[in-house]
Amino acid sequence: MIDNFWKDKYPAGISAEINADQYPNILAVLQESCQRFANKPAFSNLGKTLTYGELYRLSGDFAAYLQQNTDLQPGDRIAVQLPNVLQYPIVVFGAMRAGLIVVNTNPLYTAREMEHQFNDSGAKALVSLANMAHLAEEVLPKTGIRHVIITEVADILPPLKRLLVNAVIKYVKKMVPAYHIPQAVKLNDALAKGRGKSVREFTPKSDDVAVLQYTGGTTGVAKGAMLTHRNLVANMLQCKALMGANLNEGCEILIAPLPLYHIYAFTFHCMAMMLTGNHNILVTNPRDLNALAKELAQWKFTGFVGLNTLFVGLCNNEAFRKLDFSALKLTLSGGMALQQATAERWKEVTGCAICEGYGMTETSPVVSVNPFQNIQIGTIGIPVPSTLCKVIDDDGKELALGERGELCVKGPQVMKGYWQRPEATDEILDQDGWLRTGDVAIIQDDGYMRIVDRKKDMILVSGFNVYPNELEDVLATLPGVLQCAAIGVPDERSGEVIKVFVVPKPGVTLTKEQVVKHMHDNLTGYKRPKYVEFRESLPTTNVGKILRRELRDEELKKARA
Repeated sequence: MIDNFWKDKYPAGISAEINADQYPNILAVLQESCQRFANKPAFSNLGKTLTYGELYRLSGDFAAYLQQNTDLQPGDRIAVQLPNVLQYPIVVFGAMRAGLIVVNTNPLYTAREMEHQFNDSGAKALVSLANMAHLAEEVLPKTGIRHVIITEVADILPPLKRLLVNAVIKYVKKMVPAYHIPQAVKLNDALAKGRGKSVREFTPKSDDVAVLQYTGGTTGVAKGAMLTHRNLVANMLQCKALMGANLNEGCEILIAPLPLYHIYAFTFHCMAMMLTGNHNILVTNPRDLNALAKELAQWKFTGFVGLNTLFVGLCNNEAFRKLDFSALKLTLSGGMALQQATAERWKEVTGCAICEGYGMTETSPVVSVNPFQNIQIGTIGIPVPSTLCKVIDDDGKELALGERGELCVKGPQVMKGYWQRPEATDEILDQDGWLRTGDVAIIQDDGYMRIVDRKKDMILVSGFNVYPNELEDVLATLPGVLQCAAIGVPDERSGEVIKVFVVPKPGVTLTKEQVVKHMHDNLTGYKRPKYVEFRESLPTTNVGKILRRELRDEELKKARA
């Protein structure tokens, strides 16, 4: 941070500061927007649209159910394990209105991952998609969860369509494995019980935790970042100031293919777009590019939020390339590095430049973004308003412009800390509020920043953080494994993919198929290795610590050869 350095780096008309205390909490934003934009569309999915007024009514029904039909108290945690469906905003905002802390949970988690997150957060309630309920059944006895609410994909659709779509998913596509959870309540039944009942509107303090967002942080142990109401309100206002500067209120159509349980999509679609009364098109399965292109064809969309992997896939899809992009004026990229070739191809196909940004779960998440008025491809832009950045050396000394060092961030969006992990908090967050990102960056003379390396060993697969420690812990439980290591190797589609190295125990024969099956059974899709290599030994330090960097360097040399 250079004194007054950032103040003149913002485009004309954009203030260098926001008022993080403009709203006392998220619920004040929700109430204001749902009244102001009551008849405007808020979220659409599978052909059904919820207005802001309907969202407020339905979230109130859910809040009333929680307050009058359970023993849950303000401050209790509720795990929400849903993909991009209309139920997600209803449940999340309803839970907040009842005073609960939302624990965003990836629907693709394995039973092992679910068990850790539920126990670490102390969740007492779970809202799950029926498709994952068989895994919930497996882990519930090992957790403190007492209340379970199950929903099917089409539950918010009109009755006939709901029956048809849910039946196809269950009986034709066979995507709902059998489960038996006697205490489970159907979401539609919960909403019916809460309908018309009064809600004791919870009024959280700005410093109260709103969301526990799990991340590996700078190590492989999944930790809950405590994001407060003020953190999320601040980042919402920061996003609006820079990213939403060319969006009008109440008339934009934003495509939301990234999962709302990921903090990037949550803050932008559920927060910033709520503030501006705009319309979010929820994409439940963005991997089906043909179906996504078909959905996009129905909308005169003005904004698109994605990441490098998705941009590459869409630009290679014939149906997507034929779409009408005449209304598209904002494309945002985050979650992983945007490749220059991808940015150029997207601009060629759609006519719209991509604004790349940077963030972390611990920063709610947005730290910086390229202003749409002046995009520099290859950079992560400038800090969002009211945010300071600096780079430091290994001794913590601040470095000059143009020098590379660890990027540190300070602002109202920086988390309160890690849930029940004060030591881990102290490692990343100092007493002055500076957060160490673990990323090596350069701050240019013009204020734009570039990420040039990662200080830690984290692997970034399609925008998701993968931590070698976790992979190695799982792999080490496979009988016959003596030593193992996991690294990321470059990949054109997903940025990086995972490669594991295995040293079998003497006299033991392991196969790639055994390794892959073991990882498949214990880890969600993006954490599974694409490559497996068996070795007699791995490079180590003189005290036996495996040198992942040497393995990465070997792979880079092979790639260049």
